[in-house]
Amino acid sequence: MNTTITKQKPSFEIIEPGFGHSYLYQKFDSSKNNKDTVWHYHPEIELVYVKGGSGKRQIGSHISYYSNGDLMLIGSNLPHCGFTDILTGNDCEVVVQMKQDFLGANFFDIPEMRNIQQLFEMAKGGIAFTGNTKLKIGDKMEVLEYQDDFQRLLSILNILNTLGKSKEFTILNGDGFSLETEVKDNDRINVVFNHVKNNFKEEITLEEIAGMVSMTVPSFCRYFKKITNKTFTKFVNEYRLVHASKLLAEQNLSITDICFESGFNNFSHFNKSFKAFTGQNPSEYRNQLKNVIT
Repeated sequence: MNTTITKQKPSFEIIEPGFGHSYLYQKFDSSKNNKDTVWHYHPEIELVYVKGGSGKRQIGSHISYYSNGDLMLIGSNLPHCGFTDILTGNDCEVVVQMKQDFLGANFFDIPEMRNIQQLFEMAKGGIAFTGNTKLKIGDKMEVLEYQDDFQRLLSILNILNTLGKSKEFTILNGDGFSLETEVKDNDRINVVFNHVKNNFKEEITLEEIAGMVSMTVPSFCRYFKKITNKTFTKFVNEYRLVHASKLLAEQNLSITDICFESGFNNFSHFNKSFKAFTGQNPSEYRNQLKNVIT
């Protein structure tokens, strides 16, 4: 069951496995869409496979664009946003959510579980898997739908063990994301993330966002930098730049239109920022995508 949260409030997601289950398995497709689109967090570790399509990864303070599907592992209480919607163009999305001790307090402390234990530790920053790992595990995630409860549990352990041995991954918050466990910190950061998500096309002042979490501007700047290892201004700009990269890949808009559609009000600043962020100017980025598709 998911709590219903209004637009500006932080979203704490309550995850309740069905009777007789220690984890929650869900599959979403065209007949059943995942409606968790706001920033939210939960104590459960979350494994997500998106088959095909393209969209945004928004995990902790990391924001990036994915294409041709994705495979992610998200650590406990790491704020993140939903990865698919009706515009993503994916075939399906498979989600497995489990508490770190879902098989007992000491189960993962045994030597045979060392790879999974290390995997859970890395997942605190969020992990995106690539290459053959994404393809291989994606296939296994799809098969979960047809397995009985015991087979599915064994498959999940096998999937986690395989991921724990893989070298094909990126830690998304490589510089750290030090969200404190106190509820007030979860609430604050989710208010900030949800506001940026809903208003990044408009100007967001430090005075405005600091007031929303009842902090002075200097206190908010220190707090946000401590949590995310980046300034609030950098975070907002990265959000806008990832949105621009998505539009460049998917929409036949002029680069000038994309600039303003992404929340930038100065074309020169947009060009300079995009090149610093991606290593290419917007035209080069779009042309490279066309060449890859061709």
